[in-house]
Amino acid sequence: DKTAFHRSQTLGYRNGYAVVRHPTVGIGGDRLQVSQLSQAELDKLASKAPVLTYGQPKQAPRAEFIPAYVAFDKKVLKFDAYFQEDVPLSTEEHYRIRQVNIYYYLEDDSMSVIEPVVENSGIPQGKLIKRQRLAKNDRGDHYHWKDLNRGINITIYGRTFRVVDCDKFTQVFLESQGIELNPPEKMALDPYTELRKQPLRKYVTPTDFDQLKQFLTFDKQVLRFYAIWDDTDSMFGECRTYIIHYYLMDDTVEIREVHERNDGRDPFPLLMSRQRMPKVLVENAKNFPRCVLEISDKEVLEWYTAKDFIVGKPLTILGRTFFIYDCDPFTRQYYKEKFGISDLPRIDVSKKEPPPVKQELPPYNGFGLVEDSAQNCFALIPKAPKKDVIKMLMNENKVLRYLAALESPIPEDKDRRFVFSYFLATDMISIFEPPVRNSGIIGGKYLGRTKVVKPGSSVENPIYYGPSDFFIGAVIEVFGHRFVILDTDNCVLKYMESNAAQYSPEALLSVQSRVRKQEAPAPELDNQQMEEDPGVQELEALIDTIQRQGKDRPCRDNIRKMFQIYDKEASGHVDRETFFKICDSLHLPVDDSLVKELIRMCSHGEDKIDYYNFVRAFSN
Repeated sequence: DKTAFHRSQTLGYRNGYAVVRHPTVGIGGDRLQVSQLSQAELDKLASKAPVLTYGQPKQAPRAEFIPAYVAFDKKVLKFDAYFQEDVPLSTEEHYRIRQVNIYYYLEDDSMSVIEPVVENSGIPQGKLIKRQRLAKNDRGDHYHWKDLNRGINITIYGRTFRVVDCDKFTQVFLESQGIELNPPEKMALDPYTELRKQPLRKYVTPTDFDQLKQFLTFDKQVLRFYAIWDDTDSMFGECRTYIIHYYLMDDTVEIREVHERNDGRDPFPLLMSRQRMPKVLVENAKNFPRCVLEISDKEVLEWYTAKDFIVGKPLTILGRTFFIYDCDPFTRQYYKEKFGISDLPRIDVSKKEPPPVKQELPPYNGFGLVEDSAQNCFALIPKAPKKDVIKMLMNENKVLRYLAALESPIPEDKDRRFVFSYFLATDMISIFEPPVRNSGIIGGKYLGRTKVVKPGSSVENPIYYGPSDFFIGAVIEVFGHRFVILDTDNCVLKYMESNAAQYSPEALLSVQSRVRKQEAPAPELDNQQMEEDPGVQELEALIDTIQRQGKDRPCRDNIRKMFQIYDKEASGHVDRETFFKICDSLHLPVDDSLVKELIRMCSHGEDKIDYYNFVRAFSN
C-alpha cells in the first residue's frame, strides 16, 4: 500500500550553493516515466515554434465590426432618484423632496436629469441637467454605467442624488454585464406635497375674536408711548429716548429712535421694525433661532398686548428694558375708555446735572501773595492777577499813616513805636520803626509792602486788612505779632470823615476825640465831704489799694478817653453793657475781687456806672 503522498524535494545545497534537482519519484512513491532532460534542453524545446511541426495555422474569419452608436442606438438606462432641498424662509416646511429621473445613454456615455412636472408646484421643473457627459471627480473622470446601481448616492454639480430603483431594461442589461444590483428602495415623499393632499377645509368652531372686525375697527389707530433706555451702568452706556408705537389693528409693536442734532449717530429711523412681540415663550422654544426663523404661535404662550404698556412701568423688549414715562392724548383717552385708567401722569426722567467739582488749591507755600501763587493752578502759563485799575488811579499816592505799639511780654519791646503806612491804591501795608538812640534796637524798615491777612481767615479765601480795621485802640496782627494803634495823622481823619460809611461810629469817634482834645476833668472831693460820708472814705481807701496793687495795666488817660467816646453827653456815666464792652477791649481785670467791689460802689441804679471814680483807680 502507498503510504507516502508528499512531493519530492527539488531544491538542495551543494558546497553552499542552491542546486535544482529534477524529481524522479512522483506522489505516492511511483517512479516517473520521463526522460531526464536538462534545463537547457527544456528551454530549447520551449523555444521551437509548432509551425515547424504542424505547419501554418488557419486564420479564423474576422467578426463584422459594429460601431457603438449602432450597437447601443436608442438604448437608454433609466434610474429613479430624488434629492433633498433646504427651505430656509418658510414656516410651513423646512426641506423639500424633489423626485427626478436619471437617464444614461449607452451610445455616447452621456447622462441627463429630468424632474417630472408637478401641477401647481410653483417650482421651475422639467430638464434639470441637459444631456452631457458628467464629471465624476476632480481628476476629469466621467460617470460610466458601471458606476450606477440601486441604493447609492451620486453627486452631480454639488447636488447629491439618491438612486432608489431602475426600470426592467436597465436591470436586465446590468445583470447581463455581471453587475450585482442592490435591492430597490422606497421612494421618499415630500411632506409639504402630502400635506396639500389633505382636505383643504377643516370644520372647527369659530371663535368670538374676529380679526377682520379688529382690522376695520382699529385701522390707523396707534398708541404712542415715550420711553427711555438707561444703559449708564455698562461701559460707555448712556440714556437714550425712544418712541414706541403699538398698532391696535394687528397688535404689532414698533420702536423708533429719537435723534437730536449733532448727536453723532447714524440717522437710522427704527430700532425695531413693526412686528408682534412675544411675552412668554414655551419651555422648548428658548433656544429657537429667532434671528433666522420667525416665531409662530407654537413657540409663544403669550404675546404683548396694549394692557402691558403702562406709563411709569418698565418693559423688557428684545433684552432691553425700556421705561415708559409719557404718552400722547389719544393713548390716554384709549386707556380711560378701554381699561378705566384715567391717571397717566407724565414722569420727569430728566437727570439733574451734578454740581460742579470744586477746584481745590494746593496748600499755600508761603511765598508771595496767595492770589499770585494760585495763578499757577489755573493755567499752564500763569498770568498776573487782575488789578482794579480804577481804584489805583483814584487812590494814587494816597497813604494813611498810624502810630502803633508792639504788644509783647518782653520789657524791652514796650517802648518801641512803629509807623504803619496803608496804601489805598493797592491795599498794601508797610511798617517802619523809627530808630531810637541808645535803645539797642536797629530801626528802619520792619515790613515791606505786602497785603496782611486777618487772623482766622482760610488760605483759600483770605481776608485782608482794610482801612476800616485801623482806628485808635485797634489791634492789628501781622504775621504773629500784635500791634495796638495809638495815634493817627490828620489825613486819616479827613479820609474817615469823607468815607464814614466804611467805619463804625466807635472808630470814627476815637479819632475825632483825639484830634479835638475833648477831655472833661474829673471832679475832686474835699476833705470835709470825705469826713462826713463814710462811703466816700471807703471808696477812697479801695482806690488807693487798687493803685498800689496795679501792675501792667493800661494808662488812666487812655481809659478815660475810651469812656468819653461813648459818653456823648459828658455825664460821667455809661450803661453796664457799654462799660463791660470797653473793659473787655482794654483788657481790664473785671474778674478781680477788688475791681468787682469798685464797680459795685461806682454803680448808680441798675443800669448806670460812674466811670470817673473807676478811672481814678488806675495810675497814670
